[in-house]
Amino acid sequence: MLVERKEFVLSKQLLRSGTSIGANIREAEHAQSKADFINKLSISLKEANETEYWIDLLFETNYLTKIEFENIKPKIIELLKLLTSIINTSKTK
Repeated sequence: MLVERKEFVLSKQLLRSGTSIGANIREAEHAQSKADFINKLSISLKEANETEYWIDLLFETNYLTKIEFENIKPKIIELLKLLTSIINTSKTK
């Protein structure tokens, strides 16, 4: 029971941070200004970074299999790179 509770807490955190990424990207699509756009994407970047943390933790505690981890880890890294690139490009224009 305790093991299920720990996994539930980790999974809940992953769900929260993971869904926040997309929600903030959607908000950025209708930003009121360039600064607002950058701010919303910066929030998405922070949430993506947190999501990567939860993915790593779920793997290290054996709640994700190696196959599951190797499937999802490159995707979150790519998302982090993409968001970073968009934010940096937006700041320089």
